[in-house]
Amino acid sequence: MERPVTSARSAPLLPHGRWRGFAWSTAACLGTTLLASPLHELLDPANIVMLFLLTVVWVAVRLGRDPAVLAAFLSVASFDFFFVPPRFSLTVSDAQYLLTFAVMLTVALVIGQLTARLGLEARTAARREQQTRALYEMARDLSGAFAAEQVVAIAGSFVEENLSARMAAYLPDDAGVLNILAGPAGGSPAIDASLARVAFEQGDPIGPSRAASGPLVLYLPLRAAMRVRGVLAVALADPADELSAEQAGILDAVASLVAIASERLHFVAVAQDALLRVESERLRNTLLSAVSHDLRTPLTALVGLSDALILTGDALPASKRETAEAIRDEALRMNSVVSNLLDMARLQAGVVRLRKEWQPVEEVVGSSLKHMESRLQKHRVRTALQSDLPLLEFDAVLVERVLCNLVDNAVKYAPPDSEVAIEARRCEAGVEISVSDDGPGLAPGSESSIFEKFVRGQPESATSGVGLGLAICRAIVEAHGGSIRAENRPGGGARIAFTLPVGEAPALDAALIARLEGELP
Repeated sequence: MERPVTSARSAPLLPHGRWRGFAWSTAACLGTTLLASPLHELLDPANIVMLFLLTVVWVAVRLGRDPAVLAAFLSVASFDFFFVPPRFSLTVSDAQYLLTFAVMLTVALVIGQLTARLGLEARTAARREQQTRALYEMARDLSGAFAAEQVVAIAGSFVEENLSARMAAYLPDDAGVLNILAGPAGGSPAIDASLARVAFEQGDPIGPSRAASGPLVLYLPLRAAMRVRGVLAVALADPADELSAEQAGILDAVASLVAIASERLHFVAVAQDALLRVESERLRNTLLSAVSHDLRTPLTALVGLSDALILTGDALPASKRETAEAIRDEALRMNSVVSNLLDMARLQAGVVRLRKEWQPVEEVVGSSLKHMESRLQKHRVRTALQSDLPLLEFDAVLVERVLCNLVDNAVKYAPPDSEVAIEARRCEAGVEISVSDDGPGLAPGSESSIFEKFVRGQPESATSGVGLGLAICRAIVEAHGGSIRAENRPGGGARIAFTLPVGEAPALDAALIARLEGELP
């Protein structure tokens, strides 16, 4: 495609070809004179004038405005010198020819100007049509790109072919660090990464700026609908070039198209990742549900058989009795794991329905400690419940499951004879219930990830578990409209706290209260 011109007045000629245009204009007038000379006795002077005007039109169309002006003056001079009596002299015997010269010069100049302008507008329209077609083809190619490298290569080829410039793109990674992707021409060594960073952060173009003995460089932010997607750095190949308004407009269009393509690639990647996660979760939940159902029956039978062996009393030798107790304990542990798997699958599928009732926190804490009594035999238990806690509306079975999982998690990692503390207090978000231990604490940076499925607090630990307990806790708490978090204690150990919202408890009937008070001793 033809390179855009930098001025609306100039003809499509290189600077060193300007004098060549004047030479061609002079030659055209000389040729017309030679052609009309043998016919001066056969043609009327008015017809000869038409030949010279036709020459001016041709020069204006082919060579531009300035050669056409020269052709107009040369045509008048040639007509006067060669065809107006006395011939071969600039003197005029008939004064009426002066009017002819004036009209001829005026018509030639007007025709030359109009024709040159028409030709320039035609070339400009053709060039813009070609540029529009090229932008359309680039947009079509960008719509089919599936990688950032392809987007930069397509845009770089367009800039190189249509603007004779070199391009590089700065695109941010997930951490926000700008990484350069060079175009087909290899970018430009004069590109300043610090200016690209400023353009990216501010979202405004910078330049064109010129480095020492280097080309002009323009930094264009890739502004998309959501945010800035990167920066285009365009360096003109010739250090003497100046960026015209037309070139700047084309570069703005290129930056917009690249920004749209980059944002499309981003959202395509996000959608593919989300779809993959959804399908993975669906498959995982289906497998967990199926496996859990198939394992619960043999595990229940295994627990029953081991209990039957233990209940035989003295008939069973001590070594075999210990083996039976170990079988029962391992079966119970496996049954707990299977229950966690099944509960997680149900919670993810939305099958579990909350059976909320208004009740005190103290009751669910007490029932949880009773349920975990065997697990807490080797630990000291401390409870600190605020005395004026309000009634809460929650599913007692599920919240007890949360507390049991938190206590079991604390027992797993806390050393024997250490303290496990359960605390409850009023806070801005509701009532906060926490379980603390004196164990090794959480790995730095894992405070949020431990609530994901199959993620354990100590990956290298020999402690049994599959990493589902805290995931179940989070699902249950969030189903109640609360939140859960984990943190390390200043003195060592971990603390996991969850918050349940405080609602407006229903008012008790006065008659019912009086009757209850009357029944109390």
